[in-house]
Amino acid sequence: MTMTPRGLGVDLVEVGRIRDLLARHGDRFKERTFTAGEIAYCDSCADPAIHYAARFAAKEAAAKAIGTGLWSQGVDWRQIEVAREESGRPVLVLHDEARAHAEKLGSGASLISITHTRDLAMAQVILV
Repeated sequence: MTMTPRGLGVDLVEVGRIRDLLARHGDRFKERTFTAGEIAYCDSCADPAIHYAARFAAKEAAAKAIGTGLWSQGVDWRQIEVAREESGRPVLVLHDEARAHAEKLGSGASLISITHTRDLAMAQVILV
């Protein structure tokens, strides 16, 4: 099966930046940026800031892939969600305007890869 790329996005985030946002804004930052499922997952991890940073990078990468950026053309942070399969593999779930923009590009699926170190988180999204 051939998959034709419809959009590509990559983003790199400093974990310290997200750690600072969490310290300064706490639940307000979480609730404006992440879905309930993302918050539950990240908060269950030994070092939540690393996992929040990875999801933040994934949202930025997805917004680049759909070509809107965030807070543009009706797309906001919570419309782009990183869920997990039972195996732990990340899955990109687009909602509302984010999904509509991806569909306009002819995308019916996506590929996502996330990685992180103690200091950096990176994500790549390919719409197919």
